[in-house]
Amino acid sequence: MTRTEGFTLVEALVSLLVLSLGLLGVAGMQLKALQSAHAGYQRSVATLAAQDAQERLWAQLASSFPACPDPDTVNIEDWRANWESVLPSLATLTYKDKGECTFTVAVIWGEGRFGGETEMFEYTFRLPGTT
Repeated sequence: MTRTEGFTLVEALVSLLVLSLGLLGVAGMQLKALQSAHAGYQRSVATLAAQDAQERLWAQLASSFPACPDPDTVNIEDWRANWESVLPSLATLTYKDKGECTFTVAVIWGEGRFGGETEMFEYTFRLPGTT
């Protein structure tokens, strides 16, 4: 008499365990993919927000040409009101005048899905004008 009774039940339980571990791995990869896609989306929005900040300096340049625009005259609160609904946890926008009418715009926002880390996107551009 052989003792093979119940062996298929053990095989089924082991295969179910292996399958569940595989599905947990797939679920983890899916979560990471969703987080990365969201981070990419927010970076794209930050890029558009930085370009909007550049356009605001272009508008200032129109009234001050040929002199470089003064970034302190840009209404940052108006800019924030436009972008805060699209980019949650928007912290700040800063302009850095690097001379020769070259500016760096830094858009800083909080990333809630990655443990509350702060993300920053810097965008450097040059406008026609003299200092």
